[in-house]
This record gives sequence, structure tokens and C-alpha cells, in this order.
Amino acid sequence: MKRVLLKVAYDGTNYHGWQVQPGAVTIEGVLNEKLSKLTGEDITVIGASRTDAGVHALGNVAVFDTLSSIPPERFSYALNTMLPDDISCDGSFEVPEGFHPRKTDTEKTYEYTIINTEFPVPGRRNYAWHVRPKLDVDKMRAAASVLIGPHDFRGFCSSKTQAGSTVRTIYSISVYSEGNEIKIVVRGDGFLYNMVRIIAGTLANAGGLGKLTPGDVQRALDTKDRSLAGLTAPPQGLCLAEIYFPELDGDVM
Repeated sequence: MKRVLLKVAYDGTNYHGWQVQPGAVTIEGVLNEKLSKLTGEDITVIGASRTDAGVHALGNVAVFDTLSSIPPERFSYALNTMLPDDISCDGSFEVPEGFHPRKTDTEKTYEYTIINTEFPVPGRRNYAWHVRPKLDVDKMRAAASVLIGPHDFRGFCSSKTQAGSTVRTIYSISVYSEGNEIKIVVRGDGFLYNMVRIIAGTLANAGGLGKLTPGDVQRALDTKDRSLAGLTAPPQGLCLAEIYFPELDGDVM
């Protein structure tokens, strides 16, 4: 038996998120189906990040156990001949038997994209959040600086969060503009349910969509009161960019 790691990219538009759900098409469900067909075994993958419906990924990670004679590094090639066009396996290799992508230290990087134009851009509707009011990137950066470091982010997660602890560490948040797009790049040791989308909504509120100030963001942190933070930004602007595992001594690829 060997444990194989897959690096998975996908367009989440047509999926009900990562995690298997009854009667719904999910990324995990597709991977389980194709790997089971490929190996002739009953395969169930373990994902590193359970992204929501409509959320995209360039570098999510899944592992699975197999007795197949297929070399670990060849699974990506074989799997890509079977996957739909909106899912791709960007690499595969063997990892230690006990490696679990959700039970080891990680550094995750998410990117959130805002289209800041007077009118929507139809070609970007599935990959960015359209915000009409002109946003002030400097004000967004000032609000973002409050969130850096270890904090209890109970005020920045959904009520559906089931994590044992709501303490997380954000290593960095970058906010920058590229033409009519604003990018928010958040890197941390892990994220709670809807946490990055709430951060994106909070920064947009601070930038001119609402009236939040850095002081308001600090109060939301201190009081752990979700109502004091910003709105939850829509899922389509969010992309899981990469995951780093110190246990594997480097990026997954």
C-alpha cells in the first residue's frame, strides 16, 4: 500500500464545492470516481482544503491510498486523460504513509479578485466579484494590516464553522491593483469557514463599499462579533493559489 499525493487545479463554477455531497457533483466526488475506475479499487481521497461551491483552485492537494502498480508520478498523466476539462491534476508523487494534509502544519495562500468597474464584465463574472464604487487600495491595506498575526478570528468566520479552535495566524495580506482589478492575497497557517471571503468583504467595506475603518476591524477582532466585520464576499472571486507543507520540506510540486 502506498499513499499518493495529487496537486489539483479546478474551475469551481460547475461544482458544489470540494466535499462529497448526496445528489451533488463535487470535485472530491469526481476524483474518487476517476481514481476508482483507474485503479480498480474503491478510492476515497483526503483533501487539504474543502473549498466552497464556485471557488477555484490552482493548488489544492489530495492524497489517497492504493495498491496499484502505477508509479506515483504517473498518476497525474493517467488521471488527466479521464478528468473533465475544468479539473486538472498538476502533479503526483508518493508521500509517507501517515501523511494527512489536514493534520499537519501548512501555509495556505488564497487570492481574491475584485473587478472595480462601473459596469460588470461578463467574461469575468465567474472569476471575480464586481464592485461598482471606486475602492481606495490604500485604505484596504490599512485595514488589512490589523489582521496580520495570530488572532482569534471568531468574528471573521461563518456560524457554520465547526473548528475546535478559531485561533489562526495570518502571515501576510497584500492588496494591489492591476488595471480595473484589485487582488487580495492572503497567506496563513489555515483558515476558518468563509474566513477569506469575510476578509475580502471587510477590506472592500473599508475601501469604500462601506464605512469600516481600521479601528472597526480591530473591534471586530477584539469582540469576536461577526456583525462588526464586513460582508461575506461572493465565492467566485476566491482561488486557492498554493499550499506549502513544511513536513514535506517544500511546496508540493
